[in-house]
Amino acid sequence: MIKTGKTPITVMTFCAIMSISLVVNLPGLAITPMLGTLHKVFPGTTQIEDQLLTVLPNLLIIPFVLLSGKLSLARHKTRIVVAALILFCISAIAYLFAKSMGQLIIISCLIGCGAGLLIPFSTGLIADTFCGSYRLKEMGIQSGISNTTVMVATFAVGWLCHGNWHLPFAVYLVGLIPLALSFWLKDLPKQDLYQTAAPDNGCGESGQCAAPDVATPEAHIGSIPEHPKIKDGFYIGRIAALIGVYFFITFATISISYYCPYLIEKEGWSDSLTGTITAIYFLFIFLPGYTLTWFVKYLKKNCFLYSVICMTVGLGLFAFIPNDWTLCIGAALAGLGYGICQPILYDKASLAVASENKATLSLAFVLSANYLAIVLAPFIIDFFRMIFNAGKVTGFAFIVCFVLLVAFTVLTWAKRDSFAFSVKNETSNK
Repeated sequence: MIKTGKTPITVMTFCAIMSISLVVNLPGLAITPMLGTLHKVFPGTTQIEDQLLTVLPNLLIIPFVLLSGKLSLARHKTRIVVAALILFCISAIAYLFAKSMGQLIIISCLIGCGAGLLIPFSTGLIADTFCGSYRLKEMGIQSGISNTTVMVATFAVGWLCHGNWHLPFAVYLVGLIPLALSFWLKDLPKQDLYQTAAPDNGCGESGQCAAPDVATPEAHIGSIPEHPKIKDGFYIGRIAALIGVYFFITFATISISYYCPYLIEKEGWSDSLTGTITAIYFLFIFLPGYTLTWFVKYLKKNCFLYSVICMTVGLGLFAFIPNDWTLCIGAALAGLGYGICQPILYDKASLAVASENKATLSLAFVLSANYLAIVLAPFIIDFFRMIFNAGKVTGFAFIVCFVLLVAFTVLTWAKRDSFAFSVKNETSNK
């Protein structure tokens, strides 16, 4: 049996919960590396079709993440997960039989819808089932699994591109694993999955989480006002802060994926360096997921502050000292900082509610900020570029992100004891 701080669960049920993370970051993965190949397969492909193929799935994820959060309030959580996995797997199989760019666009939209429904539950089921230090640890593992899958699948796509053009889309068939394991989701403790009491905000010495009075909650992460504002079951200040923080750190660090190729091209370096830097970035995002409790234990309540400093230094190397080895170090630092912050924010989201049955909806709001940042990042950078007339400035995106991160670091330091930025060590109850 697996300890949760609540009702213990079986190993197979634990595997079923964690397996959902295998698919949540995959939509769009097989598309971008294949655009060159698809141009050869479909010579008449237009730039608009390319944009639809890559942007539409991410756009559709956002409303379906929010819809999934709303659906989580019903007493059919596991059924929703199974239905979403079936849609994901059907779409994955359909890729293998697609014969036109139009069909690929439609299938990509469907797989984006399926992933959008699954994303909140990949963390929401953890929030429902675990509490305190157990939940923080499992949130880290969940983040590690999802990011590991992205990295492994990226290499698989590159290797499969040398064969039939349909083959790279086979990476989406990994969705069959959580679908097969979904049978064991029925064993999730119903009293934990659907309870409506105040959220568990810490574990006692026994390792069991107690639900304190809703009017005066004491969060295990950070501090909150004595009488926080509650609306529709949410602590408004908490959820707003988490959405803002997650949006910003995603926007600041995703610039490495978006703009590193252009920087390397302007500097006249080898194209292979882009792949190396991107791989390092994702490598250091997933590593902290498996060791999160170690970082929290030794960095204590300033864990978030140190992570933001890592991101700031990393983007500073991209902005002002661009050469092959500094870019690798910068990608590692930015990935490390982001990789630590991400699961911590997921854990905090479950504490932004006054009613525990809304934990998944809270996670849906926070997770939608991530995808919104991914979609809007290029437009925000272009806005700054237009304002400062910096069309010819090499690495302008990294300069903008560095300056904003410096300001964000100051804010994090000033508010280091607040709910959004403070992390209390709770690694003793393992």
